[in-house]
Order: sequence, then structure tokens, then C-alpha cells
Amino acid sequence: MTYHHISTRNRLLAVLPRPELEKISPDLESVELPLRQVLHEPGEKIAHVYFVTRGVVSMVNEPDNGDIVEFATIGPEGIVGFPVLLGASSMPSKAIVQVPGQALRISTADFRKALDRLPTLQPLLLRYTMALLNQVAQVTSCNRLHEVQERCARWLLQTHDRVNSDSFPLTQEFLAQMLGVHRPTVTVAAGILHKAGLIDYGRGSVTIIDRKGLEVASCSCYRVIAAEYERLLNSKG
Repeated sequence: MTYHHISTRNRLLAVLPRPELEKISPDLESVELPLRQVLHEPGEKIAHVYFVTRGVVSMVNEPDNGDIVEFATIGPEGIVGFPVLLGASSMPSKAIVQVPGQALRISTADFRKALDRLPTLQPLLLRYTMALLNQVAQVTSCNRLHEVQERCARWLLQTHDRVNSDSFPLTQEFLAQMLGVHRPTVTVAAGILHKAGLIDYGRGSVTIIDRKGLEVASCSCYRVIAAEYERLLNSKG
């Protein structure tokens, strides 16, 4: 892929200096991200790093009882495969496509070479990883302390930020998995947001009706997470 054909809809690639983007662009391959595609499995070697350009990927854990719990979401602001940046080759978690889209994929070997030869890339990705870790910490606290409807609003806002539409695919079963609760609990929480005129949902999709109202309904965790991404990706720390 040449510089002229590369998409810079990924926020990290968009801020790279043009000479560095030109160097990495031949190693980037545009790929589709179908719904529920697994980008890496727990404990398996990470073969590729993905710069997401459209869609949302969930990082999830699967406890022994078979449940799925999300601990982070990644969209066009970031990368999937961040353990490679930190010198690891795998992690005990799964990366799964939550909202279909696209990404620019680079092999792990080429990614490691790029870190060595592109002086801006590694510090930028480390700041992104710090923002991602802040998200993980905040979500952990959120899941322990806040009401389900607040967490549901926070999750919907985070997803809305990462898609280019007010509507996106979502089933109540999947939302329950992402929030780590049973489906009836999510049905009640989504029903509260629906009755308040904030969202509409049905037939496997959700539509954000009142964005500002949804922000009011969310716990403060959404604002904390968003502010940290802005702080760390718009400056040198």
C-alpha cells in the first residue's frame, strides 16, 4: 500500500509525520472486520497488529464458567495487538469485533521493525496504551460501583464515539456479555434509557436518539475515559 492510498482515518496514523507514514504504508494491508471476527485468541501468538479505521473491537475475558466480560473497547483511535508494543507475543484475553468495519493490518514482525525506525511511532503508541490502561482501570471501578443503566449509557456512548453513525448493530445478549450481567438485567437497563427517549432498539440494532441526554444518564466514568484519551493523544503526556 502506497502513501497515496493509505487511509488515515485511524487517529494514530493520522498524526504521524508524513515521512514516517510513507515508510510504514507499504507494510499495511487493508482488511475487513466482520461482526464477531476474532482478531486474536487467548494465549495464542499475536500474528498481526490492527490499526482500526472503522468499527469497534472489544477486549474480553472468558472466565471458567463460560461467561464473557468486556474490559476495553478499541476503535479508530487505537490499535489491536498492543501487547506486541510492550514486548509480549500474547495475552490471556480475546479481541473480537463488536461493530463491523475495517482496519489496516501489519504483521507483528514488520510492526516491531517500524517501532525501531520510526521515532514518532513508539512514544505515540505508548501514550495510547496508557490511555487504554486508564480505560481498563476506570471500567473495572465502574462495573463494581455504578448502576447497570449508568454503565449501559457509558458503554453506548463509548461505542457511539467510535462509529460513524447514530445506529449500530447490537443485541441485548451481546450487550449483557459486554457489561458482565444477565440478559434480563440489561433488558431493564435498556428499557429505562428507551423510556427516557435516549435510545431506540430492536431487531439487533440500537439508535442513539438523544446524545446529550445519554451523557447525563451515564456515570462520570465516560467523561474520565474520554478526557484521558484527549489528554494523552493530543500532547506529549
